[in-house]
Amino acid sequence: MVLKRFGFILVLSISLLSLSNCKDDNKVITQTEVHFTKEGELTITKADNSKVVLDIEIADTDFDVQTGLMYRNSMKMNQGMLFIFEDVTERYFYMKNTKIPLDLIYIDENKSIVSFQKNAKPFDETSLPSNAPAKYVLEVNVGLVDIWNLSVGDSIVFSEVSN
Repeated sequence: MVLKRFGFILVLSISLLSLSNCKDDNKVITQTEVHFTKEGELTITKADNSKVVLDIEIADTDFDVQTGLMYRNSMKMNQGMLFIFEDVTERYFYMKNTKIPLDLIYIDENKSIVSFQKNAKPFDETSLPSNAPAKYVLEVNVGLVDIWNLSVGDSIVFSEVSN
């Protein structure tokens, strides 16, 4: 009787274990694509008074700052993401889970460009320092810093749009 009960429990345990290890080979996990949402407009004014105007997303919460442009497949040439911080300090960015190459523009509390990190490579976790105190960071598509011929000292203004 004890052996019969032990055998039943053993068979039941093995059956439950094998069921719990079954997997659905047809199940595919897909990531939801993140799309651009216009939250503001930003204008860069260059030394010669020419201007570049962008639609921007604004990263001003901990979640937005940590996520940034991760998981995006693309961004239009007239779009960017502006990170807004409460303090002014040297900034360090990296490209973890970021699929598109970017130029990073570091901006001080007076809204003046202090430095760049050009051609940030997708998925690269190498630190990209501002090399100067910055309150804002603007991420744009790779190559735009050179195409727009931006310089340290150029300035920005931005405004939020109501949705």
